Amino acid sequence: MTARGWILFALMGVVWGIPYLMIKVAVGAVSPSVVVFTRCALAAALLLPFAIRQGGLTRTVRDHWRPMLAFACIEIIGPWWTLTDAERHLSSSTAGLLIAGVPIVGIALARFFGSDEHLGGRRLTGLGLGLAGVAVLTVPHLTGGDARSLGEVLLTVLGYATAPLIAARWLKDVPSLQLTAPCLALAALVYAPAAALTRPSSLPSAEVLTALAALGVICTAVAFVAFLELIKEVGPTRATVFTYVNPAVAVAAGALFLDEPLTTGIVAAFALILAGSVLATSGGPKRDARPVTWSTRQTSRADGRVEALVDLPEERPGSTGQGGG
Repeated sequence: MTARGWILFALMGVVWGIPYLMIKVAVGAVSPSVVVFTRCALAAALLLPFAIRQGGLTRTVRDHWRPMLAFACIEIIGPWWTLTDAERHLSSSTAGLLIAGVPIVGIALARFFGSDEHLGGRRLTGLGLGLAGVAVLTVPHLTGGDARSLGEVLLTVLGYATAPLIAARWLKDVPSLQLTAPCLALAALVYAPAAALTRPSSLPSAEVLTALAALGVICTAVAFVAFLELIKEVGPTRATVFTYVNPAVAVAAGALFLDEPLTTGIVAAFALILAGSVLATSGGPKRDARPVTWSTRQTSRADGRVEALVDLPEERPGSTGQGGG
């Protein structure tokens, strides 16, 4: 990846690694609907003025409303509620580790969206290791009464894996702000009635308010713009691999701030997921898919005969293949 891609990748690893902590803090005092509404409303309020200032927002929404609606439902409206509700019963570190299944699902779904992204043996091995890490973490919960929460995280994973493919195929020409801001505003409108009905009877604590503010500003407004730029920079499949880095942040934050235990299973899962992250983001050589063109020319020999010569394509540095996959 380019230097810009790595910077965006590192940023996403952090800003979408801490939401699990923030959600866990907030959902202990307010309903999932209030959490999602506040998060979306704050981010939309911050981003909409910039999107409007760019100009052409109305035309963008009119021309792309179908894929934008699909993106909003699959990336925000559905997954953010299911993830928030799941964290009422799962630890923040467990939720963060389970979300690491996104790249595996993304690989499987990419073929249905016509992706021609090359996957070498190294990347497939990395994805397999990551899946093994998710399995190590998930199995103990299957008999622990958290089947519903695990199902909600699975739905979240499915949404997170599908939405980037939609953005890459049908929304790649839409400016990041003009995609993000309307989708967040729509999500806020959808959850406004439920948030009003389930609002707390008294003002939440400063800790909860800080968590909600961080979710809206850092984990949503800043993160979404960076995420869409990352998709454009490195492609939808590789863009989601930062979810292998998120668990490091989620586990560390849960242990430091919420005293969540670091069990042997969590350590083993994290080791597998980290190894998978390194391998899944690596790229191998890919053959140039451009057709080879041949040209012929005629030349006269000294004996008077005419000879046809074939000119081979000139080989330039980097013309035989390119990194990535």
